[in-house]
Amino acid sequence: MKQDTKCIHAGYQPKNGESRMIPIIQSTTFKYDTSEDMGKLFDLEASGYFYSRLQNPTNDFVAAKIAALEGGTAAMLTSSGQAANFFATFNIASCGDHIIASSSIYGGTFNLFNVTMRKMGIDFTFVNPDASDDEIQAAFKPNTKAIFGETIANPALTILDIERWANIAHKNGVPLIIDNTFATPINCRPFEWGADIVTHSTTKYIDGHDATVGGCIIDSGKFDWLAHAEKFPGLCTPDESYHGITYAKKFGKEGAFITKCTAQLMRDFGSIQSPMNAYMINLGIESLPLRMEKHCQNAQKVAEFLNENDKIEWVNYPGLKNNKYYELATKYMPNGTCGVVSFGIKGGRKTAEAFMKNLKLAMIATHVADARTCVLHPASATHRQLTDEELVACGVSPDMIRFSCGIENSEDIINDLKQALENC
Repeated sequence: MKQDTKCIHAGYQPKNGESRMIPIIQSTTFKYDTSEDMGKLFDLEASGYFYSRLQNPTNDFVAAKIAALEGGTAAMLTSSGQAANFFATFNIASCGDHIIASSSIYGGTFNLFNVTMRKMGIDFTFVNPDASDDEIQAAFKPNTKAIFGETIANPALTILDIERWANIAHKNGVPLIIDNTFATPINCRPFEWGADIVTHSTTKYIDGHDATVGGCIIDSGKFDWLAHAEKFPGLCTPDESYHGITYAKKFGKEGAFITKCTAQLMRDFGSIQSPMNAYMINLGIESLPLRMEKHCQNAQKVAEFLNENDKIEWVNYPGLKNNKYYELATKYMPNGTCGVVSFGIKGGRKTAEAFMKNLKLAMIATHVADARTCVLHPASATHRQLTDEELVACGVSPDMIRFSCGIENSEDIINDLKQALENC
């Protein structure tokens, strides 16, 4: 099936007389006839459900659809994108380990890595996404367990050279983890370029309607954990907290990562997505190809308008031919990147604040990437916790405005920008 068909049909195939739509299994627990039947589930000897803190059928239907869209072998939903990125990294790195990450990532993820996970004893080195192979290689340590980056960075809009970063990761025997939130699997499938694990904040384009918070982790099923067993004892040695199972041996490359993530991390942290949220995310996925096409069309028109406006200092959008990431965007996302445009207004922060107040259609909101056009000043909102130096490293300047184009008529969006610029 093609991607737009998968968005409708993948992940759930109703049988004779069953619900055509994915059913909402709003239940904490599941009944079994005997203790032996339930025991097989706890021993991972049989498939099924016993407690929704770990797994739920509704969630698994939706996770399977996202896995199909990404071309992965297994997936799991989480309560948020932050939970997805935490689980994806913590599943293979623990106290005393090290991870390399692109410095140009979402501010919340940067804080998760640089502050919270450091308190857990995991070290991080942040590398410029445009760094040379030698510079990335120099960041490796004997205890490095993964590389992390974003397909399109939020809000810097840098494009990661996924294939190049994947080659470096594999040369050092570690997986490449890619947050594919902004591109979505409609515009980019990182597994096709060598990535091993993909994460999403499904809160953004995948939901698309500013209605649900959620995340997802997808495994490519291609990374050979046992070939690097000394690096990944959590996957390649018995888990005494779960009946001595060795995940990589029992579930192979295709299922080890997600099974461990579910049986161990979801069991202990319980960051499950609610079945109702999963159901609503599935509704969003069904229209994802149509919306992404419209988001990208609107963003391209907005970027071109801003690029020709005398009141604009600079415009950053990978779809512009003068953008430094235009060639990478064309390579990895030939059908479009995303609906987010960043720019700076002449006059600095005060003028930017006046401009934002003048907007009538675009709403000031911390959200991004949904059907409604919204705007934000990252330095005073999503990236407020970062120092000036960290802001620069993340690709966020003090005057940056993040403008997320919705799916409204492009003329209405541009007219709103015109009147706001004329009155500031």
